[in-house]
Amino acid sequence: MATRHLARSVVLQSLYEWDFYGRKNDLTVIIERNISEFAPGIDEPEFIWKLVKGIVEQMGKLDQIIVKAAPEWPVEQIAIIDRNALRLGLYELLYADPNEVPPKVAINEAIEIAKNYGGPNSGKFINGVLGTVYKEMQASGQIKEQPKDEKKEEKSKEQSFAAKAKGGKGKDDKK
Repeated sequence: MATRHLARSVVLQSLYEWDFYGRKNDLTVIIERNISEFAPGIDEPEFIWKLVKGIVEQMGKLDQIIVKAAPEWPVEQIAIIDRNALRLGLYELLYADPNEVPPKVAINEAIEIAKNYGGPNSGKFINGVLGTVYKEMQASGQIKEQPKDEKKEEKSKEQSFAAKAKGGKGKDDKK
């Protein structure tokens, strides 16, 4: 499991436990125990702490966004796993450096975590809510979609690099 995916799993498990017990237990203790139990020696423990700190600090705003994006689902009625997967995905979508965590990666990671830990429809629910927020961010100009020509050019460069890495010639190389 990739380091950041594992870190997100630890964050989700920790937030779940904290939320399940009415946020009365010490979240720091929960996280430390989950890191030592599920991710001993993880390369980026600071990534876990950064996510948790941000999610907790922005929880009110994140929950308001969830209410707007899924009005038929009051936050307290959303399954605890789904609620915290949404908070995690929204936090990364809204507050993470897009060069470090691109928006589509934030969404896909939240969907995968929901599929792994939630119910049979969790992935679809998370996808729907985060997709709605993503589209609103695009419409308001907060997220700029990469033009198709640049995508093609980038893909071409990646393919050329991959060919060179395998010992062949890239398509831009002379024969």
